Amino acid sequence: MARGLNRVTLVGTLTQDPELRYTAGGLAVMELNLAGTEFVTDEQGQTREVPWYHRVKLLGKSAEFWGDNLKAGMALFVDGRLEYRAWEQEGQKRSSLEVRAERIEVLVLEGKRGPVTVTDARGQERLRGGLNLVMLVGNLTRDPEVRYTPQGTAVARLGLAVNERYATRQGAEQERTHYVEAQAWRELAEYAGELRKGEGAFFMGRLVNDSWTAQDGTRRYVTRVELVRLERLARGTVQSGGDGSQNGRAGKVDIDEGLEDFPPEEDLPF
Repeated sequence: MARGLNRVTLVGTLTQDPELRYTAGGLAVMELNLAGTEFVTDEQGQTREVPWYHRVKLLGKSAEFWGDNLKAGMALFVDGRLEYRAWEQEGQKRSSLEVRAERIEVLVLEGKRGPVTVTDARGQERLRGGLNLVMLVGNLTRDPEVRYTPQGTAVARLGLAVNERYATRQGAEQERTHYVEAQAWRELAEYAGELRKGEGAFFMGRLVNDSWTAQDGTRRYVTRVELVRLERLARGTVQSGGDGSQNGRAGKVDIDEGLEDFPPEEDLPF
């Protein structure tokens, strides 16, 4: 498996005062709600300014350090990573993709020309020209599938397994895998269709939250990466044998392990 890269950078404003709480084990947890706008190219190829809202978790001493110092309307720089979580609820598997902050900084907006924020329908301040950047390196969990909208625009859905090594509080080295869904449009989508399961890849894009009604009438949610760049890696590729077995994997990571936790293909909103 390719050596993982997992970075998320956000620049936005706090939509509300964050609250500091503690887990039963005494771990400090602070949830930050950030908002911003950015200029993106939509599926019709038109450039438009779109809003984004993301929830960020800050843990431990960093959460305690900031304490009551953060207030709604402040502009923040957040550097962190995506964290994949999976659990079982009422006999069904569930999963989520969250932003875990490793560093935050308060930004100074004075001196900038023009309106720096816009007020949304809820009275929350959203930073204009915010930053929403994700960079990942991992291995494809399946062959990308390319479809076409009724207007003839290519769209591809991809899955990436990002390997991560870390040390526990006791100093033991552990390894885990984060599963990330991604989507690409137009020429990038058609290029994605040339890639295959197990190949190493570099993703760069923006983090988005989607919701839709599935065929069974239930409301579905997914956090994914909207790609603006996709590169195939020459190394770190999982080789598939004729029997479907996987060779050359680091840490015995199974790139199929998290697939069942994501929405099925037929429930996607395209």
